[in-house]
Amino acid sequence: MAKPLVEDALWAVIEPLLPAPKPRRFRYPGRKPVDNRRALTGILFVLKTGLGWEDLPQEMDCGSGMTCWRR
Repeated sequence: MAKPLVEDALWAVIEPLLPAPKPRRFRYPGRKPVDNRRALTGILFVLKTGLGWEDLPQEMDCGSGMTCWRR
């Protein structure tokens, strides 16, 4: 199995620095937000590989490239 891009020790340092997620609206809540760790994995993958945001593989399960780009 491949080594994860965001290891537990790194995530323990980064997680407290991120803002708390906003509460979802009751009416018209929209899409469920992507987990911060999954979004960070997508961001690091794009930076490491040099791929474009729109080329982020869906198999990584970190949302779309545009979702990671907006973060």
